[in-house]
Amino acid sequence: MKSGLFGFLFGMWVLIIVGGGIVVTILGPITISGFGDYNWFIASVIKTIVALVLVVIWILILSKLKNWIFKKEIKL
Repeated sequence: MKSGLFGFLFGMWVLIIVGGGIVVTILGPITISGFGDYNWFIASVIKTIVALVLVVIWILILSKLKNWIFKKEIKL
């Protein structure tokens, strides 16, 4: 049972590190121009939407990982 829990925690930390890297390297430098005073606002909205989509994807991945680990543990 402990190996399944450790596998889940390892997967969770990998997703956290990968997600942080994506946010810092790809989303951070995004700038928008051509909208006057609203450049920063539109860039922030785009960054927020992408970050929320990443969070939902990460939750779905962790949910699938959890289900896979527990199904494997129950069969033993």
